[in-house]
Amino acid sequence: MIDWAQLPFAYKQTNKNTRCVFRNNEWEDVQICTDETINLHMAASCLHYGQECFEGLKAFRGKDSKIRIFRWQENLKRMNRSAKRLSMPEIPTHVFEKALITLVKENQEFVPPYGTGASLYVRPLLIGTSAQLGLNPADEYLLVLFCSPVGPYFKTGVKPVKVIIERDTDRAAPLGTGNVKVGGNYAPALATTQKIQELGYSSALYLDPKEKKYLDECGPANFFGIIQNTYVTPESASILNSITNMSLQDIAIQLGMKVEKRKVLLEELAHFEETAQCGTAAVITPIYEIYDPLTNIRYTYGNSEKTGDVCMKLYTTLVRIQYGDVPDTFGWNTIV
Repeated sequence: MIDWAQLPFAYKQTNKNTRCVFRNNEWEDVQICTDETINLHMAASCLHYGQECFEGLKAFRGKDSKIRIFRWQENLKRMNRSAKRLSMPEIPTHVFEKALITLVKENQEFVPPYGTGASLYVRPLLIGTSAQLGLNPADEYLLVLFCSPVGPYFKTGVKPVKVIIERDTDRAAPLGTGNVKVGGNYAPALATTQKIQELGYSSALYLDPKEKKYLDECGPANFFGIIQNTYVTPESASILNSITNMSLQDIAIQLGMKVEKRKVLLEELAHFEETAQCGTAAVITPIYEIYDPLTNIRYTYGNSEKTGDVCMKLYTTLVRIQYGDVPDTFGWNTIV
């Protein structure tokens, strides 16, 4: 018996995964698989030259027992941007949709019940599988979609965190792969993440890699701030375009707020009323303190016990749309 509310954000075995092979310049039919492993050649291009990209999205069970997949079309668009950046074949809509819908249907029993705060996390993965000794794109690719039920990120309600500004390392190069979702963006940040967590911080707030003047991303999530009824989020060629951030911007406008997506100076931290990071896992993680070790300045926003009113309203509105508690006026959900 699964304790849905206590599930961590971690992999848990389910019934099936779905796979599709790109071979001879075309996508073959989607296959259903029970094997959790992938048989790879030791010279596969994903292992040596980083031909790998992935996505993360969720499915939710509503009060009406219907399963809703949230904005998968945007995940496909972003995955295809990643694939194109790495000289990998783009995935046709019909292939991705079949693999996704089949996956969710084959694992319906793992979509958590309504009211538990849990959801079904879906991980699409695209890798180059053919043996490449020289630096060339692979001839064959494998698309895999697997899933795992995950519990609510905050077990006892949304809790603000503190973060630290990171200058010793760059999250991404100015014209690199920071705006696409590839594994090579994440592994270099592991050492930094471990270091700052040992210091008692939740994540690092990176600055722009070129001038160190502007806010970039907050660890593995997008950053935003609230000031005078305005939702402000950084814009940069090295920032991954978060689907959660996109959704929150639309909701902010619907709630009568202004939205500014632009370069955000470090000094502006002193003026925000609320700050937060956002992404698929937690939706919104409010920030109550941002520490700058260079200047020894601590920017504070409330305290560790209270989430800002605007962040909470944005969070609640988005979650209610995902679970089908309010009409989906944006047309974001696909009902399985």
